[in-house]
Amino acid sequence: MSEFAVALDVASQDEALALVDRIGEAGDFYKVGLELYTRAGPDVVRALTGRGKRVFLDLKLHDIPHTVARAVEAAAALGVELLTVHAAGGEAMLRAAAEAAGEEVRVVGVTVLTSLTVDDLEAAWGRTPQSLREEAVRLAGLCREAGLAGVVASALEARPIKRLVAADLLVVTPGIRPAGADTHDQARVATPAEAVAAGSDVLVVGRAVTRADDPAAALAALRAEVDAVEAAP
Repeated sequence: MSEFAVALDVASQDEALALVDRIGEAGDFYKVGLELYTRAGPDVVRALTGRGKRVFLDLKLHDIPHTVARAVEAAAALGVELLTVHAAGGEAMLRAAAEAAGEEVRVVGVTVLTSLTVDDLEAAWGRTPQSLREEAVRLAGLCREAGLAGVVASALEARPIKRLVAADLLVVTPGIRPAGADTHDQARVATPAEAVAAGSDVLVVGRAVTRADDPAAALAALRAEVDAVEAAP
């Protein structure tokens, strides 16, 4: 059964906790990203876990293996359940992250950011990729070989990753939007139904929920869409 991670992309711990209170039990995970973690630090994670919330710490770690391993250990000590690293950090870094996580944290590797296009990737990497899908599958394979629990990928890459890499690899998918909603700064988006049909396991939702007049109701509507897909024969 697919789960939702609500992105707490706000400027303070107080705002984050107020939002969590409004959503209540509807969120499976609460995602703490770079902005909130930089402003509030580990205290916001402690506050969330202290309320019994499951935390997805989205820092996209990318450094030398030793540094990343120590950061993973620190995240485990905070009670984080999901943690991101960049797959482009290389096999040694990914293995170090997986080994440091032990049984405490599920580390997932970011394949290709959902904000990127083929042109963006070509400019950054100095070569022309055949497709974003091919790059995501290749990096997902590296994550699997290194022992990571899963990957971060758009819904467009979820199905080939499950088919070509491993059916049991956890796929976390950002860029989830209701049909017709603004895509903001994302280039590769999907509705919840599309993501679940493609094989995504954790759906990351942000402004469509957090900026809604009634965040709990907005999330409930997205969950109902997923439930309908999963209940279909």
